[in-house]
Amino acid sequence: MKKVLFGITGLTLGGAERVLVDIANSLADKYDITIFTFYAKGEFEKELKPNIKRVSIFDKTFKELTRYEKIKISFDLLFRKRYLYNKFVKGNYDVEIAFLEGPVTRLFASKNKNVRKIAWVHNDMNRVFGDSFKAKLKIMLEKKSYESYERLIFVSKDNLNSFENIIKIDKPKQIIYNYIDSENVRRNASDNIKIELDPNTVNIVSVSRLVEQKGIDRWIRVHSKLIKEGINQKVYIIGDGPKRAELEKLIKNEGIENSFYLLGKQPNPYPYVKKCDYFALFSYFEGYGMVLEEAKILGKNILITDTAAREAVEGYDNAQIFPNTEEGLLEGLETIKQKPSMEESNKYNNEARIEEIIELIGG
Repeated sequence: MKKVLFGITGLTLGGAERVLVDIANSLADKYDITIFTFYAKGEFEKELKPNIKRVSIFDKTFKELTRYEKIKISFDLLFRKRYLYNKFVKGNYDVEIAFLEGPVTRLFASKNKNVRKIAWVHNDMNRVFGDSFKAKLKIMLEKKSYESYERLIFVSKDNLNSFENIIKIDKPKQIIYNYIDSENVRRNASDNIKIELDPNTVNIVSVSRLVEQKGIDRWIRVHSKLIKEGINQKVYIIGDGPKRAELEKLIKNEGIENSFYLLGKQPNPYPYVKKCDYFALFSYFEGYGMVLEEAKILGKNILITDTAAREAVEGYDNAQIFPNTEEGLLEGLETIKQKPSMEESNKYNNEARIEEIIELIGG
């Protein structure tokens, strides 16, 4: 049985993390799988099958690290990657897969002749790095890391094109769209939710980290304008992140506390997605938008801004794509005045993506 190591920063609530757990569980009976993380205590850890092993540098969350520990791990990743790799990436693995760009990709780039190395890229690298002098230095470091991998996997065409625009390396590249366990989504969507939705208004839900990329701040401003126009919508954002306090202040300043809600982390977001009228993802940029796969499984009407996420809704009839500006978002949401018809899809199936991953790993 082949030994496969997947690496990711942590198994906290997030899109790439959700995908990795579903992939690992689907492959657990075929391969000897270990998941490496920098930080432990992620919410998704409990969803892994019992035969999947875990290895972490720290036995606590990132928030629980001391200032010294944060500085030291950053220093080690820059100057002592080989030391970290030898100390924590133990085991004679056949394949090592860095499943997220950033720290784990730099760490797994350490040379090991006997291991096949694969890197997964989820984000729009153009938007991640920007074009500052500091960004150019980072790109040079990232390029050196990616040159150590045998093959690079991207989650969308836009994702691949963005990478090639800034990092020029001659390596085999492949697109594998995100895999999600559809039966797990449907099963968990039947749970109850902790809030009571207003049956007399349009209810819109999003599952998103509260970071700049996701554009929650502009949605708040647009929502405030809609309320002043007499267009009543209620918005529920599931997720947490560093911008939460700033967003809460903006919601209060706009006077929309009774119609725009930050619900924080929810271990099971699917019942909220199922019961709301629309699912929305209004990011400035996206790699693919795994949450859209979950919304499609539940047959939701989907609203997105024009990012790489458009690939996730190609051929899906119940989706609208708004221009990726504040004005475009406002004009689009002004048309959302009625509850849509909803029909859960039982036809959704993406098992072919698991077959692609099995072929990638080999054996």
